[in-house]
Amino acid sequence: MTGTRLGESPAADEIRATYQQRLGERSSERDRWRAWDRRLADLRLAVFLGALVAVYGLYLGSEWAGTGLGAALLVFAGMVVAHDPIRRRADRARRAVELYERGLVRIEGRWAGTGVSGEEFLTHEHPYAADLDLFGRGSIFERLCTARTRSGEAVLASWLLAPADTTTIAERHEAVEELRPRLDLREDLEVLGSDVRAGIDPEELSTWCGAPRTLRGIAIPMASVALAMVGTAAAIGWLFFETSLRPLLYVAIVDTIYGVTIGRRVRAALGDVDRHGADLRLLADLLERMEREPFHSPMLSRLRVAMDVEGTPASARLRRLARLLDLLQSRQNQFFAPIAALWHWTPLLAVRVDAWREESGSHVARWIRAIGEVEAIGAIAAYAAENPDDPLPAVVDGPARFEADGIGHPLIPARVCVRNEIELGDPTHLLIVSGSNMSGKSTMLRTVGINAVLAMAGAPVRARRLVLTPMAVGATLRIQDSLQEGRSRFYAEITRVRQVVELSRGPLPLLFLFDELFHGTNSHDRTAGGEAVLRGLIATGAIGMVTTHDLSLARISDALAPRARNVHFEDRLVDGEMRFDYRMRPGIVEHSNALALMRAIGLDV
Repeated sequence: MTGTRLGESPAADEIRATYQQRLGERSSERDRWRAWDRRLADLRLAVFLGALVAVYGLYLGSEWAGTGLGAALLVFAGMVVAHDPIRRRADRARRAVELYERGLVRIEGRWAGTGVSGEEFLTHEHPYAADLDLFGRGSIFERLCTARTRSGEAVLASWLLAPADTTTIAERHEAVEELRPRLDLREDLEVLGSDVRAGIDPEELSTWCGAPRTLRGIAIPMASVALAMVGTAAAIGWLFFETSLRPLLYVAIVDTIYGVTIGRRVRAALGDVDRHGADLRLLADLLERMEREPFHSPMLSRLRVAMDVEGTPASARLRRLARLLDLLQSRQNQFFAPIAALWHWTPLLAVRVDAWREESGSHVARWIRAIGEVEAIGAIAAYAAENPDDPLPAVVDGPARFEADGIGHPLIPARVCVRNEIELGDPTHLLIVSGSNMSGKSTMLRTVGINAVLAMAGAPVRARRLVLTPMAVGATLRIQDSLQEGRSRFYAEITRVRQVVELSRGPLPLLFLFDELFHGTNSHDRTAGGEAVLRGLIATGAIGMVTTHDLSLARISDALAPRARNVHFEDRLVDGEMRFDYRMRPGIVEHSNALALMRAIGLDV
């Protein structure tokens, strides 16, 4: 077994150059629109000052002041209308700049702590999530995730947490290949909506949209319209025709009683509607952009079909609801609030929102899921585009198998990543990895595990070639004791080992990764227990790797041959400093660096 270190390829340089070019173009656009924004702001101020001068002219009785004031107000209104699109364009260009800046940070390996960590998806009971750095700062999820919605994040996380079958993986591969070159689409999806990461809560929004209708019939619309007409007439009479205030007071009393009577049903129909307006607009924007995109791969074509209902695009239905919610939100404007109360704005719009939910609400969960899957595929496609030397693996059915040439850890920058060869399957089911401290044993297990997870999620892998079968994965690389639960590390480890053994009895073959198996007990028990567990796992057809410092455990390969082999990592002490090449070699390690390390830091041993 050999190890190699590969530099970046011309393809990697090309994607960096593309990002740098687009960054320059979007920066120029941002600066241009910002300049227009400042000019219009200055002009608006000048027009406003001109209006003040006209008002003063009216006070002085100037003949042209009225005309000047009217013209100033018209110009000011037009500039307000024109200013908003300019600001949106400037904001969009700014987000595009940030998109390519983040892309360059990812390509250059400086992305840790800059993205979405996904820690909410991490459970320490999962058989490998914590062990393989799936979530958290500097995790594989943070490296992959470009999703704008929680649904996209949740779908991507679910793909990393459970293996897909070969058919699903093949469909994801086709979708990734289709989206990989579509940088314009990825840019559009990224810059849509507000500049704050979207907070679409799939479960909450789906529950609200799918709730039963509560405002059926025409009684509420008719009563609301009738009361609005009477109230408006009373208000006009009082304001312009010097009628008594008493009719308006009577109307206000009737309106109050009416509002209390229907209030519970209206609140049930609207729920916490103000929270969902921005979510629905973003969802509509995402769906509309996806509806314009032609797709050919089976997965993306199926998701595109899921976005339509009876021939009507999902985005059109959502925009109708978003407009209703915008109108509803206008009741909060301090100038419009009295008119909204007089016109029974809330119950009238609540009836229309309730009708929309009955007509289209049941489809929202499907739309959110479809967008989530597109975002998850888009995240993987972006990763594939930014790592052009990482191939899509061959995932095949059959007995457990993991064969890799030039495999490395995807979180280690390519320019410093040392790659090795791994072959697990018939006849070798077990590799026993020995070696000194810091030589690369645990990293090798993580390398195998994380590439297996990426492969079974449908993503590219850090290898020249990888062939594997779908497998359950179980690992003991980051076992922790628990003071709160009164568990020692050894107890936590044997509990996880039992969980992994139970996985080997499931429908999928097992890939196990044991770091320092049973090192919390004495050598005799460690060897006896380790051999029994490994022998049992191999008997089920499982494949895997185990690291050890205990050479007695390394020698159990003799009893398990030819299904088990020894490999090791070496080190050298040069001028009092430990040197490692991180290359995996056949056989058992010949020496330990523990005493040398102790002496190197000044311990008298």
